[in-house]
Amino acid sequence: MQIIRSNKAQFAYDIHALVKAFYPEWELKLLTPASVVKDKKLREIVPVMELEFGDTQVELRIQNSLHNSELYHTYIWHDTDSIEHAAYKNAFKRFLYTALSEETGISLPWGNLTGIRPTKIAMTMLEQGKNEQEIGDFLKREHFVSDEKTALGMEIAGRERQILSTLHYEDGYSLYIGIPFCPTTCLYCSFTSYPISLWRERVEEYLTALEREMDAVAALYGHKILDTVYIGGGTPSALSAQQLDRLLGKLENTFDFRTVQEFTVEAGRADSITEEKLRVLYGHGVTRISVNPQTMKQETLQLIGRQHTVEQVVEAFRLARQVGFDNINMDIILGLPGENEADVAHTIAAIKELSPDALTVHSLAVKRASRLQQWIEEHGITAYNNTEETMRIAAKGAADLGMVPYYLYRQKNMSGNFENVGYSKEGKYGIYNILIMEEMQTIVALGAGSITKRVYPDGRIERCENAKDVETYMGKIEEMIGRKRKLLAEEGGF
Repeated sequence: MQIIRSNKAQFAYDIHALVKAFYPEWELKLLTPASVVKDKKLREIVPVMELEFGDTQVELRIQNSLHNSELYHTYIWHDTDSIEHAAYKNAFKRFLYTALSEETGISLPWGNLTGIRPTKIAMTMLEQGKNEQEIGDFLKREHFVSDEKTALGMEIAGRERQILSTLHYEDGYSLYIGIPFCPTTCLYCSFTSYPISLWRERVEEYLTALEREMDAVAALYGHKILDTVYIGGGTPSALSAQQLDRLLGKLENTFDFRTVQEFTVEAGRADSITEEKLRVLYGHGVTRISVNPQTMKQETLQLIGRQHTVEQVVEAFRLARQVGFDNINMDIILGLPGENEADVAHTIAAIKELSPDALTVHSLAVKRASRLQQWIEEHGITAYNNTEETMRIAAKGAADLGMVPYYLYRQKNMSGNFENVGYSKEGKYGIYNILIMEEMQTIVALGAGSITKRVYPDGRIERCENAKDVETYMGKIEEMIGRKRKLLAEEGGF
């Protein structure tokens, strides 16, 4: 355990995220005056870093460093009256990044950006009328973003703006349906998911709760334009063909699909996909599906807990093509335990043979709630690794397939401090993927663990959450509906 002490509670997220990015092997805890530390051993640990905020300056001391506890200091934004001021925060992040970069000799690809939506900055500046040169200079000057990532962010922001130009922001919305069941839980997963084998007898009860939520949302938003529908999870295809038919039939009968530009279902894992299920999806007008291998290396599939073979992935993909799907996405994860550049190249070569319409490239993110965290503690931080070379291998594979990058997001504790990028062929973009990242349209979310986000005309965003626990969600469905009624009421000025 490594301890950082700060005399202020402000910027705790940014401090933790930046230090963790430079020192990914550290198990890190930030202590402030408000921290309650019951563990006596923890109180006795000598901090590796100490931050002292004053009226006009902040000082950073790094213990046991190459510079022998050298004191870094800077004066920041003299004209700022309050530490809560955005300019103060930005100046502090520049200072902390510079100090850590000097200490480690490392430059992070995304500089001091710690949020999950780096392209949102470029999108906002484009809306303000800024040109590419101005935006690029800002990203490099204010946030130390590398030339490569600046170019990537700019390209994606411009493409996102074009793709979203046909959506209805103020008088429209998108719909998310969460199916929290999976064949098994993957090693890296932290999403709301439950083994379908344990819940099979109660799936119908879950669908009944979903249907009650659908009816309530239709009553609230039936007069608005529905732009996109996304069914995720979990693994939606863990449901039986008959259950999928019930779910999709209810959706069609409850909402007006005549305006829907994209209808996506995460078919997901090969061990949950059958021809019968694919025909149900296709018959109900689903326009886009995902068949997600994560890797095409059999040993890794077994390690991460996916109970299917590489051959099953290939068969599921080919079945989807035979049924008629012409917009199929595939997900892969870079930095999986034990994988190297050769393994990634093998996965990309196998995917190129299938020629999907879109490829989403994830950089492994280690979540506390996942079993992967325990696995890493047992095997050490070097057990997984993502590199610039693996990112380039994936990007080149996508380009060879005629794809371009169209959305991007980042996560905490991401291997190599890189990003997740969605690549797609022309006209096969995942519109909902962009919407969930850029937060430009209200997304009404149904199902256990889902979060509804209402976007107001002034850019303000308010949220309401459904219970993550399936039992609680079903038992308190009227409470879930009540939260939505409160959030989505017309009085809010939507």
